[in-house]
Amino acid sequence: MKTTKKTRALAAILGSVMLVSVAAGCSTQQSSQNSQIPSSSAPAQTSSQPAPESWTPKKQVEWVVTSNPGGGSDIYTRMIADILKSEKLVDQTILVNNQTDGGGEVGRRRVSQEKNDGHLLLTFNSGDLSPMVKNTTLRMDGFKPVAVLAIDRQILLKGNKTKYKDFAEAIEAAKGGTQVVIGGSKGDDIATYNKMLNSIGVTEAQMPYLMYDSTSDAQTALLGGHVEFCISKPAAAMQYIESKDVTPVVALATERFGSTLKDVPLLSEIGSYEDVESPVWRGVVASKSMPDEAVKFWSETLKKVSESEAWQKNYIEKNLLTPKYMNYEEATKYMNDYQTSVLAESK
Repeated sequence: MKTTKKTRALAAILGSVMLVSVAAGCSTQQSSQNSQIPSSSAPAQTSSQPAPESWTPKKQVEWVVTSNPGGGSDIYTRMIADILKSEKLVDQTILVNNQTDGGGEVGRRRVSQEKNDGHLLLTFNSGDLSPMVKNTTLRMDGFKPVAVLAIDRQILLKGNKTKYKDFAEAIEAAKGGTQVVIGGSKGDDIATYNKMLNSIGVTEAQMPYLMYDSTSDAQTALLGGHVEFCISKPAAAMQYIESKDVTPVVALATERFGSTLKDVPLLSEIGSYEDVESPVWRGVVASKSMPDEAVKFWSETLKKVSESEAWQKNYIEKNLLTPKYMNYEEATKYMNDYQTSVLAESK
């Protein structure tokens, strides 16, 4: 009996010891696990890596223009290049390269195909796009639009060697059987010429059109008396207007120009004709291979150009343009929509 009691007491003691040991083990394991869980109050680790540097030009920038020096696109491009440097928006040298072969086709195709690391730009406007999609296999999918900066319109000029006192007299001569030759550049000039003929009621045989590679070439022909009249943008003609080597005779627009051209009549003011207008947008594109971050840099930088006092006074106001900035996204839609309309008209 005593033995049984002692045995039971010993078993109870051993059981208690085992429970204590297990509890201690669990406590130790939980403590060990808890020590591996980071405290919520501990400071978060911060990355030591610097933020990625935004893209900027690292070498000379080549800017292709598909018209001759002195033409509207050339004036536009060189004004932008001057402002980029004077406003310290770009540190690198900007080389304006006039590539006019094939009516500008060689330059456009080269830019579309060349590997572009961000240092090759192309001046591009509606006068480039129209003949490109009508006469070649190039399309907007070969380019990345960067920006649009302005809208231009056209005027009709007569030279000092022109035998007609004004355009109304020339219209009557054409209708009477005398050929009156009109000079101009490609693209928008041709579109405006066709609208003008429809408005005044004469045929291409009565008033033929001589197309030149650039507006400056057409103006040279006008100065030399090789054509009677010339279609031009105000920017390209202003130096000759100011020197009185040419005279603006008709504003090819739906409302008169201001400033120094405020007295130039519309078509509707020289006869019973409808006014005509082919707005010319002026933009910048790059090849499809230009990195997106470079496109964004140029788009934002050109916005700063468009907001500068020099751009407003020395380009927009001086050359009687309408300011119109579009970023790369807006320009992409605008140019593609324009291409669609040109293709529809050519069918």
